[in-house]
Amino acid sequence: MKVYLCALTKRLHDMSVTQMPETINVLAKTGITTSKALHYQETPEQLSKTTISRGEGQLNDTGALLINTGEFTGRSPKDKFCVKDEITADTIYWNEFNIATTPEVFDNMHQKLLKHLSEKELWIRDSYVCADPKYRLNIRVVNENPWSNLFAHNMFLRPTENELENFTPEWIILHAPNFHADPAVDGTRQHNFAMTSFTKKIILIGGTGYTGEIKKGIFTILNFILPHQKNVLSMHCSANVGVDGDTAIFFGLSGTGKTTLSADPNRKLIGDDEHGWTDDTVFNFEGGCYAKMINLSAENEPEIYNAIRPGALVENVGFLPGTNKIDFANKEITENTRISYPLNFISNVLKPSIGKTPQNIFFLTADSYGIFPPISKLTAGQAMYQFISGYTAKVAGTEAGVKEPSATFSACFGAPFLPLHPGKYAAMLGKKMTAANVNVFMINTGWSGGPYGIGSRMKLAYTRAMITAALEGKLDNVEYEAHPIFGMMMPKECQNVPSKILNPRNTWADKNAYDEKAVSLAKQFVKNFEKYASGVSEEILAAAPLIN
Repeated sequence: MKVYLCALTKRLHDMSVTQMPETINVLAKTGITTSKALHYQETPEQLSKTTISRGEGQLNDTGALLINTGEFTGRSPKDKFCVKDEITADTIYWNEFNIATTPEVFDNMHQKLLKHLSEKELWIRDSYVCADPKYRLNIRVVNENPWSNLFAHNMFLRPTENELENFTPEWIILHAPNFHADPAVDGTRQHNFAMTSFTKKIILIGGTGYTGEIKKGIFTILNFILPHQKNVLSMHCSANVGVDGDTAIFFGLSGTGKTTLSADPNRKLIGDDEHGWTDDTVFNFEGGCYAKMINLSAENEPEIYNAIRPGALVENVGFLPGTNKIDFANKEITENTRISYPLNFISNVLKPSIGKTPQNIFFLTADSYGIFPPISKLTAGQAMYQFISGYTAKVAGTEAGVKEPSATFSACFGAPFLPLHPGKYAAMLGKKMTAANVNVFMINTGWSGGPYGIGSRMKLAYTRAMITAALEGKLDNVEYEAHPIFGMMMPKECQNVPSKILNPRNTWADKNAYDEKAVSLAKQFVKNFEKYASGVSEEILAAAPLIN
């Protein structure tokens, strides 16, 4: 008898596999043979209700589901492993983020996890990634708690009922926060882990409830499959499109303004985090957003603020005293407070999430040293060098005696998720942007007039004005000057922006102090790039800053 999974959605609620043997198709490829109870493709309302009934969450005053992810409130990149086998041995760039494990270790962990999940109540979600149908990848997520399954519902693309009838997953994620590894026998660093096998097309996640591990597990495999096998550049970026169909891409590490600056009321959002660039499209990998909530306000980020409603999953926030209203400034649990919600919660989202070849690319940095210009234009070589460097500088921390900003480098603005050598992604970027004659700009959303503690943060209104000017072509014919050390071209004028701030050296009271700090930062760039030098072209190497 042919089984139509979509027709089973309601029937599966609170029913065990032994009661309904025909639901075995729902467990296909998972390796799970038994379960206390199986819940397939439940609605956000069902998942929220069950979470609350299990004492694992509560609603805020606007109806969003609030949960605590437990011990881990962020990713654990030192506990991320990949099986080293015939597929990966000579292709993956093995480093501190791509940690090799053996097929035997993976198989042992897989069997332990299967035994654990076979004894649990389970929630199963069939979804897919990649909005461009030519690159669609079907995934099946198995969770041992309902709120993790709600995260998968929000973040991945959702099949129609007709598509579910013949759904075949290519990749499986087994997620078990309550399963703890034994490092002494399981080949892990500690009790939590994320293990990937490209041969078996399985991701194992255990010992951590942080939902971002699910999202980034899929992002990591796409960063291998698309560039290596499909000739598609995978990117950790946001993207939007103008009224004339012009696409813009925004790269940047956390805190640089990637989500904020791509959320432009005059442009439609393609996506806020993960995209692919083909010969003629830019497409979103995901079906939702996973946004930071710390210090969120309706004034600064209205789209995210208005997404806090039924169906959204809010992680690790606190309430205002005596209320069920979110205290957005509360860091008691973590500063990495998050919300996941479907893309259709955003009023100006592009449907489907596919744009044309980009005309403009923006690299965002929050330079708390105050060295980088607020906007500058890059050559192809400089763009690839800056792309591989993935620079930002964070403000001084709260530890006693720490008074200086600290430079952060993350290759291609996403090093922990890149299985291939960064030079591979940079070469693809260079080839594509040269072929399409794309403009590349560096945007400093950080400090001006001095470093953190002396200067001041760049005004958001100025940053938006500079990006608007670039998008509208108003910087195409202005006069530029080269930065003497980093080489990028700085415009001497920009509409709605004071000209005196466009050259950062001019904003410092002590010009010698600027020069010294610029050289110091340049040395950090050169030192960081040493580990990539053997895998990149001469054009990229020639774009290094000039220290002497």
